[in-house]
Amino acid sequence: MRFATRMLLVQIATQLVVVVVCTAVFAWLGVQQLKAEADSSALNIARSVAEAPEVRERVAQYSADPGTPDAADLRGGALQQYAADVTARTQGLFVVITDDHGIRLAHPDPNRLGEVVSTSFADALAGREVVTWETGTLGESARAKVPVYPPGGGAPVGEVSVGFERASVFDDLPALIGGIAVAVALAVAIGAVVALLMRRRLERLTLGVQPEELVSLVQTQTAVLESADEGVLALDDAGVVRVCTPSAERLLGITDAVGHRLDELGLPPAVVAALSAPGASSGLPLGDRVVFLDVRPVRRGTRTLGRVATLRDRTDVIALSGRLDSVRAMGDALRVQRHENANRLHAAVGLLDAGRIDEARAFLADLVDRGSVDWAVPGIELVGDPMLQSFLGAKALSARERGVALRVADDTFSSAPIDDVEDVVAVLGNLIDNAVTAAASAPEPRGVEVSVLDDADAVVLTVADTGPGIADVEAIFAPRERGDDPDAVHGLGIGLPLSREFARRRGGEVWVVDAGCGDHGAVVAARLPGVRGGTSEREGISE
Repeated sequence: MRFATRMLLVQIATQLVVVVVCTAVFAWLGVQQLKAEADSSALNIARSVAEAPEVRERVAQYSADPGTPDAADLRGGALQQYAADVTARTQGLFVVITDDHGIRLAHPDPNRLGEVVSTSFADALAGREVVTWETGTLGESARAKVPVYPPGGGAPVGEVSVGFERASVFDDLPALIGGIAVAVALAVAIGAVVALLMRRRLERLTLGVQPEELVSLVQTQTAVLESADEGVLALDDAGVVRVCTPSAERLLGITDAVGHRLDELGLPPAVVAALSAPGASSGLPLGDRVVFLDVRPVRRGTRTLGRVATLRDRTDVIALSGRLDSVRAMGDALRVQRHENANRLHAAVGLLDAGRIDEARAFLADLVDRGSVDWAVPGIELVGDPMLQSFLGAKALSARERGVALRVADDTFSSAPIDDVEDVVAVLGNLIDNAVTAAASAPEPRGVEVSVLDDADAVVLTVADTGPGIADVEAIFAPRERGDDPDAVHGLGIGLPLSREFARRRGGEVWVVDAGCGDHGAVVAARLPGVRGGTSEREGISE
């Protein structure tokens, strides 16, 4: 049986029990009220009869006579007639009048006149009024006994007893019970309707899921959310956060998000916009992380419940991708170098085979002086690391395709080999790409100048371009989606924020040396510590 059905039955049963108890109490109170009304009526009638002058006079006369009154005289006497009239008017069971010896002077049954009453009359002769339920010769009745005093006052000379039959006392009881029954039926009906409405409301709020199923849902949700590396953020239709896992709070840099509106969390506008619309977004720089958002609407049937966003930290993946791109570029450059070197060796062998010894010797001497491949990058010989040379040569080829000349600055001095060349080329490649993009958008001449300097175990990179400069230095490092500003040339997408993150992880930095202006472009620098195991040759020479 479903929980909602069980709750409905429990509510109805509870209402029935409460109604039955209340009905019993009200019925008991009603019976007591009817009995009290009968006692009060009997007492008032008895008092009225006992205070009648004729009754007081006649009873005093019979009490003064030491003999027993004659029953025949009593049957036609004034007291019998008076009592009969009162009984008829009040619709009582009896009106009995006695003298001070308990002899019946008036009684509904004429045959019992002149006899002693069957119930005690001591209290009345003692001057006390008595209201009680007793069983006499006429059956059980509610009766009141009142003393009769002589006309001149003094001790009681008799009593008046007035009684109402039990059946007549409870004549109104069926009507009372009927009213209570109607009220009970209405109460049960209203309770059942309310219980049904509450059941429907409960099922609507829980989307038809029963409470016993909610336990399983909570267990499953907790197990899934706590075991997943991704962050999960759930919003209802009003934009209020209903679920926010610790991973999501860590990635978004927020705390105590549950119960707050999305626009109250202080998130960047790009993140708020991404969370407000369904779909997957490109990487968003959040602090020192790059986060991908996948927002999906949640529906049950035709009802939209809100949105659920999955947050994935892709900082390391993007960093690795950048490194792989750099390595791929260097690999391509090395393949070109190998191919060109092989061609030159074939040319030297051909000269030797042709007996042109002097020309072969001059060709090989030129090859030794210039290197195996002529990258056509001015000043590239100042860079001592062969992989970095190859990388700069590959970048120069790519820049040349866009009409930009890449050269190495004259003040470059980097003779020591670089151990962690991947981070260096990842940062340098990003700076060069931005500089080439800036220079390509400017009029002739278009150029980019790269400077590489050794600094103990660190390397300092400087990239200058002939572009229009940087309008807002802070904006180029601000988190924003890739391609949200097509006119921007510096800090495109997540490149510069990610490059700065690479540098800062190593204890270095990326900064703008000169924002540039109309007559010259921007200069951006980076310092990467710990990329070499030893000191530079310049330090050895200076010692």
